[in-house]
Amino acid sequence: MVIVGMLLLAALSVRAQLTIEIIGGAGAAMPISVVPFAGEANFPLGISGVVGGDLTRSGRFRQIDGAAITPRPAAAEEVNISLFRTRGADAVVVGSMRPLADGKVEVRFALVDAVKQQTLANMIYTVTQQQFRATAHRIADVIYEKLTGEPGVFSTRIAYITQQGSQHQLQVADADGDNPQTIVSSKDPLISPRFSPDGSRIAYVSFENKKPVVYVQSLIDGKRQAVANFRGSNSAPAWSPDGKQLAVTLSRDGGSQLFLISASGGGEPRRLMSSSGIDTEAAFMPDGQSLLFASDRGGTPQIYRLWIADGRVERVTMEGAYNVSPRPLPDGKGMVFVRRDNGRMQIATMDFQTRQVLALTPGPMDESPAIAPNGRYVLYSGQSGGRNVLAAVSIDGAIRQRIGALAQQVREPSWGPLL
Repeated sequence: MVIVGMLLLAALSVRAQLTIEIIGGAGAAMPISVVPFAGEANFPLGISGVVGGDLTRSGRFRQIDGAAITPRPAAAEEVNISLFRTRGADAVVVGSMRPLADGKVEVRFALVDAVKQQTLANMIYTVTQQQFRATAHRIADVIYEKLTGEPGVFSTRIAYITQQGSQHQLQVADADGDNPQTIVSSKDPLISPRFSPDGSRIAYVSFENKKPVVYVQSLIDGKRQAVANFRGSNSAPAWSPDGKQLAVTLSRDGGSQLFLISASGGGEPRRLMSSSGIDTEAAFMPDGQSLLFASDRGGTPQIYRLWIADGRVERVTMEGAYNVSPRPLPDGKGMVFVRRDNGRMQIATMDFQTRQVLALTPGPMDESPAIAPNGRYVLYSGQSGGRNVLAAVSIDGAIRQRIGALAQQVREPSWGPLL
């Protein structure tokens, strides 16, 4: 039996949420003080704690305690820069929360560069209490971008598959693992969740019909449609950048080959090429003109690139006997993939210009990489204590996180787009 839930209506409750623990960080993390916001003690959820948690988990920042400073500043003009500098802070975040007559709350925050003695951000939000956590993530995104020059991803969402006993669930949560919602619950396996480019839909594979079928489901109203239910196996969906098509692996004509299908269903699939091997795990390049895929056409599993217009194919990985699961970086200059080295499955990166490969994880069973939309982090599935768990690593390998959920197997992550 399959139960389909609606993300925004939260049709099903979730028994456990993900917890994120930093197990390795960058030595050059920026010291920042996130001062508790004035008035936030009057509400069940304080925003400053969520903001501070986001920044700390990124591995790019380390917290300098500013709670004991008196008088406690709530606005940029109240920040005693010299006092925070003596405590080692390079940046200071202050703010306030004030109830309004209509039941909403005015949230103010400011970001002060204590080194340059400049106010980098000064913003006001009018929100409901149910929007506190989302507002905190937005504030953290602003701070991250102002101080690093890169977009923050704290307001994004992640998807993953959990298994507890015989029950499989496709879940979507905030990037920090909070607010998990069950999208699909089934006694049959679920695999390969992929967010659409605008984040409003998710494609996945379900075995509820005793064979793999590709579904596309709305994350707004919960409606879903089988878009690839042909004879044989239907698997490995990958969205085109415009969200109109999916690349899928079908065995309807014999073997496992790559096809393009409409993301809204209907129409005849377009076969992209023919080979004597197994072609699968397609992923579109950001410009939509070509895609990466894994194939054993050369005798061992390797990564190739297909130009859609003329069918030209180029082998990308030249070293090693096992390279699969390619994921292009958002700038199109490289990819993340899975390689096997001395029997250990590792997450690695490749720069397309130099062909330089960097192993990001030690293994032994790391797989299913998902890249953050800013290209800074990679979420992946690994093993710990005999269970499948999620983990994350920065694109340079310097920052590592362990992500867990009690009493559940967690695997097959996908990272949603910037919204």
